[in-house]
Amino acid sequence: MGLGTHRSRVLRLVVGRGLKLTLIGVAIGNAAALGLTHFPASLLYEVKPKVQVTFIAVSLILTTVALLASYILSRRATKVGPIVALRY
Repeated sequence: MGLGTHRSRVLRLVVGRGLKLTLIGVAIGNAAALGLTHFPASLLYEVKPKVQVTFIAVSLILTTVALLASYILSRRATKVGPIVALRY
C-alpha cells in the first residue's frame, strides 16, 4: 500500500482478498463434502447423503462470517496511520 492510498481502496483491497480466499475455501469444502457424503449414509440409518439446503445454508453462513471478519479487519487497517505502519 502506498502512502497516498484512500481508505476506501484499502477497505476494498482487504475485503476483496478475504472474499476471494473464502470463496476458494467454500468451493474446496463443498467438493470434499460432496465426495464424502456416502460415508455417513453407510453408517447411519435413513440419512440422505446429498441435502442441497444444508450445503447452501452452511456456505452462506461461512461466507457471511468471513466477509464480516474481513470487513472488521479492514476497518482497523484504515485507522492506522501510514507513519505508524511504516514504523512497525
